[in-house]
Amino acid sequence: MNYDIKDSSLARRGKLRIEWADDNMPVLSLIRKRFAKEKPLAGTKIACCLHVTTETAVLMLTLKAGGADALLCASNPLSTQDDVAASLVKDYGIPIFAIKGEDHKVYYSHIEAVLAGRPDLTMDDGADLVSVIHKKKDHIPFGGTEETTTGVIRLRAMEKQKKLLYPIIAVNDAQTKFLFDNRYGTGQSTLDGIIRATNKLVAGTNFIVCGYGWCGRGLAMRAKGFGANVIVIEVDPFKALEAVMDGFLVMPIAKAARIGDIFVTVTGDINVLRTEHFKVMKDKAIICNSGHFNVEIDIPGLAKMSKKRRLTRDFVEEFILSDGRRIYLLGDGRLINLAAAEGHPAQVMDMSFANQALSAEYMKKNHSKLRQQVYKVPPDIDKRIAELKLDSMGVKIDRLTAEQKEYLASWEMGT
Repeated sequence: MNYDIKDSSLARRGKLRIEWADDNMPVLSLIRKRFAKEKPLAGTKIACCLHVTTETAVLMLTLKAGGADALLCASNPLSTQDDVAASLVKDYGIPIFAIKGEDHKVYYSHIEAVLAGRPDLTMDDGADLVSVIHKKKDHIPFGGTEETTTGVIRLRAMEKQKKLLYPIIAVNDAQTKFLFDNRYGTGQSTLDGIIRATNKLVAGTNFIVCGYGWCGRGLAMRAKGFGANVIVIEVDPFKALEAVMDGFLVMPIAKAARIGDIFVTVTGDINVLRTEHFKVMKDKAIICNSGHFNVEIDIPGLAKMSKKRRLTRDFVEEFILSDGRRIYLLGDGRLINLAAAEGHPAQVMDMSFANQALSAEYMKKNHSKLRQQVYKVPPDIDKRIAELKLDSMGVKIDRLTAEQKEYLASWEMGT
């Protein structure tokens, strides 16, 4: 059901936090001002399945300013900020179907709720909306957008199998998204979540990063900055080689499992940390995940080999093995940066959600020309967001002269 707001103090706190995020999202603010004048999304029903955070709230206000009728549910059971959800309902009249800690049944009932209005466009973070729509097939939107790596992987698999029923823009693949949100956002917010949950010193630890995609790169960079001994786990030889060149140790997880103090999975794959790894981990090893789904750690396997488990701190569950060793799982294996912290900073989500807003506008205008496939964000949108972000930071860059453009376009270079 819709978010029931009874505690006005909760909404007041959420409103202040939304305003703080808005002050740090200048690109989206500029887009919202234009949207308010032009109403490019007028009459468009948008079903959104995103993390219900302050930054998402600013996106929702932008969609509303553009004339959209938007509803929001959570894309992760632990990522909802209840005060933000309360404020969106009470202060801005935006229907929210989310509450932090919702179980599997409630989570999917909320997805059904935002789809009940038969949306024209979907806005996903993990492709759960798309998945439900394709299972039911009772209403097909004219288009959609996808925020995250995991969702894009799912959608491309559907496209390859010719199962995708409507066009979707892979917002995750925009340069102003993955180069910044995935790297700088995930890097900082994941460490923030680990530290808030455990209050552990990172310096001097053996910090294991499983996966060296853009999220893994950012996490390894930030952990190194905190003084950790960073060890990277990879299956891709190119990424492994890059990690070595970046100054990190690279080794198989079977070896790293014996020496790691803190383990973080950021691969998007299943059972990266498994029972054979738990069997050799040090006492008091910390394991957590910053990938989209809580499948990267074999939690059922860990539970089965434990003689006791208990919650020792908020978002810290202790598993006691038969030999007395303790393994600490953070945030139920879900996105630790959202389960125990606040997710990515507003400054970086400014670009990601600018891509969402402008991609929604593009889809509204161009969906009749598009096929049932996954599209990249149009380059001119990506470039414009980069330019606006630089302007907001007071950074000026050079432009090519006419002579330089002519030279680069010529095959007679150097003559």
